[in-house]
Amino acid sequence: MTNNDLRTAPEFANLPIGEFAFPGPLRDQLVAAMLDGSKTSTTTALIEFEVEQEELPRVGEREVVVDSAGRGVAVIELTEVRTVRLADVDLQHAVDEGEGFTTVAQWRAGHEVFWHSPDMRAYMNDPEFTVDDTTMLVLQRFKVIAQLP
Repeated sequence: MTNNDLRTAPEFANLPIGEFAFPGPLRDQLVAAMLDGSKTSTTTALIEFEVEQEELPRVGEREVVVDSAGRGVAVIELTEVRTVRLADVDLQHAVDEGEGFTTVAQWRAGHEVFWHSPDMRAYMNDPEFTVDDTTMLVLQRFKVIAQLP
């Protein structure tokens, strides 16, 4: 993203970029759910922060969410960050992901499809990457504080 994308909101120009899933239909779905208010939580495998050599997110941090074209569409602020085992994800978190899940089992099945996808395995540089009950996750709750033009 360039500063030109944020010309109308210069106060957001130096914020980190937030990417949900990989560019494509899933990212577009997640961004739309975020913009309509149905997505207020997200999940990241803890190991992804290690791969990216990034610190864990903290409450109060803000980021510019980008769509599949890399265009900034919203600014979010983290309101909660928890680290839990995959087996311990709760129903409220699953529902608040805004993907239409009504049970934790549905949420887990959907996320396992993503985590076991060729894209994710390539990102992890591990063709056998898999998750199980003990996989540590970072559950984040956020609020949209601005939609970008």
